[in-house]
Amino acid sequence: MTTFRHAVRALIVDESDHVLLCRFDLVDTAGKVILAAPGGGIEPGESLLAALTRELREEIGLELDGLDPRHLWNQQVEDPRYAPGFDGVINDHFVLKVRRFEARGAMTDEELAAENVTEFRWWSLKELEEYDGEALFSPRALPRLYRDYLEQGVPAEPRRLGV
Repeated sequence: MTTFRHAVRALIVDESDHVLLCRFDLVDTAGKVILAAPGGGIEPGESLLAALTRELREEIGLELDGLDPRHLWNQQVEDPRYAPGFDGVINDHFVLKVRRFEARGAMTDEELAAENVTEFRWWSLKELEEYDGEALFSPRALPRLYRDYLEQGVPAEPRRLGV
């Protein structure tokens, strides 16, 4: 039986169309650095929106009261390299329009470090498209996918993605 690590993530977009990303320094996977939307794992019995609400409160201090998360992408990757102990990952990405804020949730620096989160940063589309650093985007095509979202909006059905 194939087992997947299922997580929820949110593209948090401010009034200037900057997007908030987390930097993950994955020391246990040959030092990879990943830039991804905030979010995390779904606990047993938890709905996607309940998990998203909890994760965003814990990680970045965002409350979903009055916000309308829209399901943007469904990413499925069957490859054990992406989630040790699992056969692959499923990430359901939502999008939220908000006023810019300082990302600081209920988690301590030590708790964030235990989840490999080392930084939060707002990125413009131009910065995403011109990025040439050590980190990998998750999903890898994030700059193009974000441009598609800005130009086309939220699709009627979540867009299916791979790596």
